[in-house]
Amino acid sequence: MSKNKKNDFYNILLGQLLSQDEGIDAEILTNSALNAIKIASLNRNFPIISNILLKASSDFQRSNSSLNQIIFGSNFKNPVGLAAGFDKNGVGAGLWNYFGFGFAELGTITWHAQKGNPKPRLFRIAKEKAALNRMGFNNEGAEKFLSTIEKQKIPMPGNRPCVLGVNLGKSKITPLDEAHKDYFLSLRLLAPLSDYAVINVSSPNTPGLRSLQGTKQIIKLIRTLKDLSNCPPLLVKIAPDLSNEEIDEIARVANENGIDGIIAINTSLNRFNLKNLIIKTGNTLEQENGGLSGLPLEKRGLEVIKRLRNSTNNALPLIGVGGISSAKTAWERIAAGASLVQVYTSWIFEGPYLVPEILDGLTLQMEKHGFQNIKEVIGSEEPWK
Repeated sequence: MSKNKKNDFYNILLGQLLSQDEGIDAEILTNSALNAIKIASLNRNFPIISNILLKASSDFQRSNSSLNQIIFGSNFKNPVGLAAGFDKNGVGAGLWNYFGFGFAELGTITWHAQKGNPKPRLFRIAKEKAALNRMGFNNEGAEKFLSTIEKQKIPMPGNRPCVLGVNLGKSKITPLDEAHKDYFLSLRLLAPLSDYAVINVSSPNTPGLRSLQGTKQIIKLIRTLKDLSNCPPLLVKIAPDLSNEEIDEIARVANENGIDGIIAINTSLNRFNLKNLIIKTGNTLEQENGGLSGLPLEKRGLEVIKRLRNSTNNALPLIGVGGISSAKTAWERIAAGASLVQVYTSWIFEGPYLVPEILDGLTLQMEKHGFQNIKEVIGSEEPWK
């Protein structure tokens, strides 16, 4: 069966559900998929499941040394990762390499377990290949996260088939002036199992969280976490709604305070040209709270990476996320300065073959441009051919 026909099979199974905003609640669909992934990850060495995973890996994985990079001291077999927000509790940590990902970012995890915001809180905007979410960092907490990873018997950092990042947020019940303590407790517990850790101060769904992107607050937070003797490579994830001056300031702070990389961008409060779009609630998108993700963020995501590339003086690895839905958009983000890219919303809409299609497209483009390794593409500004 050809790759396109296999993709058609995915579309037949889920296409009707994903192509309309109505129907089964988006969060219910996500949780159903995660429950299956959880069972498979816990039992991935059982013969039946291991055979299924072996078949999946032959379809989705690409073994190509030209896509390999060492970043943050970790071996990324390819530059395409799963963005934070899908596997909040790390239930699929043992499986993401089978889907072809070079890395996966787990979380967002908070010190205190929390239910998140009232439901419904996740909405498909199918025609625009977008989603609106106001989840509110719903997760089982750092201690349960650690137990979940341990039960899956995940190899320690440095010995994994897939690099695993841990995305950390502030618990809703923690006052903003004590946020640094909240992040510290989570990272102290989870540092030994993290290939890298992310300070998430850019979600729009926890009251006041984005104020932690301010200079004084972010410096306090970085220095607190850097005081950990076993602090893993530390990244910060920023919002798309920052001004150019604010982006430049975060870049300066990152450079001066030992941040190892920047992830751009999180979901957006900007509705772009979709303000008057009616969603499942019956309200316009402009009337609803939450962060917008998916294809509408493509242009802004590219702009922010270009800005960061200049304002960091090419000194920090950047991870591009937001609106990456094809090999072309991945190439453009890397050529603009991103060392790695992440997908989430597009992976849901396009299906699991999106990852190998991106990897195949990147490989073909490198051949057309005469590049030997993906590192040569980073910041090259070479166009898609």
